[in-house]
Amino acid sequence: MTIQTAPIALYYWPTPNGWKITIMLEELGVPYEVNYVNIGKGEQFEPAFLAISPNNRMPAIVDPEGPSSDGKRGGAPIPVFESGAILQYLGRKFGRFYPADERARVEVDQWLFWQMGGLGPMAGQAHHFRQYAPQQVPYAIERYTNEVNRLYGVMNKRLADRDYLAGDYSIADMACVGWVRPYRNQGQDLDDFPHLKRWFETLSARPAVERGWSVGQEYRSNLADDKEAQKVLFGQTARK
Repeated sequence: MTIQTAPIALYYWPTPNGWKITIMLEELGVPYEVNYVNIGKGEQFEPAFLAISPNNRMPAIVDPEGPSSDGKRGGAPIPVFESGAILQYLGRKFGRFYPADERARVEVDQWLFWQMGGLGPMAGQAHHFRQYAPQQVPYAIERYTNEVNRLYGVMNKRLADRDYLAGDYSIADMACVGWVRPYRNQGQDLDDFPHLKRWFETLSARPAVERGWSVGQEYRSNLADDKEAQKVLFGQTARK
């Protein structure tokens, strides 16, 4: 079993993507220190953070006890950006919540990438057009609300005969649960998805999930009312 002696540096803001990593670190019980990246004030564009996360997005980590060529602890520090990649890295390093068996790992990877490519982006667009867009765009609201509804249906069907998305409780569940948490803002009703609701309530009751969600909770604000933060977050281009 890998033992972490120096804390992992977590670059974080309390959002569904950030929660993935706080939940994983809490489940692992390894030491970590939180470096808050206030995305509403543009701290994600600071050069020191971009050196770690070139996509100017959090979360990111720096593991001071990175891998070495001989597989032993004590290698050079390693930065990792993208929440899915971080979950996989931590799962491999600590040998938990990410199976070593290839067939089992493929099951987890499928649902992890399903979240990264589907649930997260579609729920994010539903949030944007339902909560933040300066003008109401009925087509966009209907389009993304319906797509989130479809994706909830996929999860509900998957969970009809199993407790978790990919075998045992895994990084796939950690990746998805935070994106289901704001279901009301996505225009959804969990009562329409009883298996998904059972899964969500089960995960929400896990102490590590509760602790992960609580990290930085005091910094969460109603972005719909923060026009300055919206200017920072929305409308970015390669030149701006």
